[in-house]
Amino acid sequence: MFSFLKPRAATQTVAAADVERTYKAYRIQALLGVFFGYMAYYIVRNNFALSTPYLKAQLHLSATEIGMLSSYMLIAYGVSKGIMSSLADKADPKRYMALGLLMCAAVNLTMGFSTAFWMFAGLVVLNGMFQGMGVGPSFITIANWFPRRERGIVGAVWNISHNVGGGIVAPIVGVAFSLVGGPENWQAASYQVPALVAVFFAIVVLLLCKGSPASEGLPSLAEMRPEQANPAELRKNHAQAPEDMTAFQIFCQYVLKNKNAWFVSLVDTFVYMVRFGMISWLPIYLLEVKHFSKTEMAIAFLFFEWAAIPSTLFAGYLSDKFFKGYRMPPAIIAMCLIFFCVIGYWQSTTLFWTTVFAAIVGCLIYIPQFLASVQTMEIVPSFAVGSAVGLRGFMSYICGASLGTSLFGFMVDRVGWDGGFYVLLTGVVCCVFFCILTHRGAQQLAKEREELQRAAS
Repeated sequence: MFSFLKPRAATQTVAAADVERTYKAYRIQALLGVFFGYMAYYIVRNNFALSTPYLKAQLHLSATEIGMLSSYMLIAYGVSKGIMSSLADKADPKRYMALGLLMCAAVNLTMGFSTAFWMFAGLVVLNGMFQGMGVGPSFITIANWFPRRERGIVGAVWNISHNVGGGIVAPIVGVAFSLVGGPENWQAASYQVPALVAVFFAIVVLLLCKGSPASEGLPSLAEMRPEQANPAELRKNHAQAPEDMTAFQIFCQYVLKNKNAWFVSLVDTFVYMVRFGMISWLPIYLLEVKHFSKTEMAIAFLFFEWAAIPSTLFAGYLSDKFFKGYRMPPAIIAMCLIFFCVIGYWQSTTLFWTTVFAAIVGCLIYIPQFLASVQTMEIVPSFAVGSAVGLRGFMSYICGASLGTSLFGFMVDRVGWDGGFYVLLTGVVCCVFFCILTHRGAQQLAKEREELQRAAS
């Protein structure tokens, strides 16, 4: 780990009388920092999709080549989430996140001067690798500053940052085109202007975000809120102090051997299978099978994506307040409803009901995905959150997204669209099964936490 990325020691300790006030102020800054930072990652990721018509027309790339470029980024991002999130456990989260954003900006600036397929291929792989530096620091920061009982709504607020970032890419590129002089300067508008926006938000991350309570002269969250801590942090009987362990040792000890980390990763794997199976094939299915017009298909696609924002916030609130910090009950409810809505989407014969069922699936599918991410912060100690996020990210993208796109397409080719939908329904059932196992693991951790607190008192 580079020295400038290592967590810094606090230069002074906050006075006891000011701890609560300082803690509350800093954690709001920390949340805003990772919100704007992760939003900016999407600005320099989704801008590539907006540039593909120009790549095809002006650089004479085929549809196959453009598809390959998109696949390269997806695969690189999946691998990177596994590696980069684990490394984030040993870094200062805000510097790590800002560095990744600056590297993404540098890659995008370079893409603005690229003129050949092989150059773009190398650059989208690099962009995918640096994109993996955004999610780990976000979860580490939330785990460092917010107790378990608040992570549902806090995680939901952070989670919509990618909806905001993905949504403002088109307006940013549109304004850029008006500033740089039209389609002949498409590379500057598509890549270089978003890169400059990312640089601005990297500075925002450095100014706003906070590393950890300890680095700011505050007691750790486990000390301030012991009733919310992970049992591993309460035992204090580590064979080796976490600060003396490498990222790989932390991953092996607290994630690889942790059955709950595998359960929640498999929840996310099957969520991604259903999500990508729906969203990747929705345009073709609606146009070719349901005979939608392109406008009607675009409306259904819009509903699928944007319906997630209110449902995510509501589910986070429910998991905190109604389910008392248990994340999987709302996820199970959502997946059971999705099972029937997928059938409705598949079997509907009218424009209205097909659109309604697509919107409901879109409204619900992000609930278990987001709740799995919150659960990940609660099944490992705070110093291993990045490693747990890395395993979940790797599994969801490399296994889940691949099953939803490739296996679905394989079944459509072999046995027709019915086969593809049977794949999705199987994925829903598997997801519910691992949600149940994850919930049982969370109950076991809660019981262990209570026993340790009683023993300590």
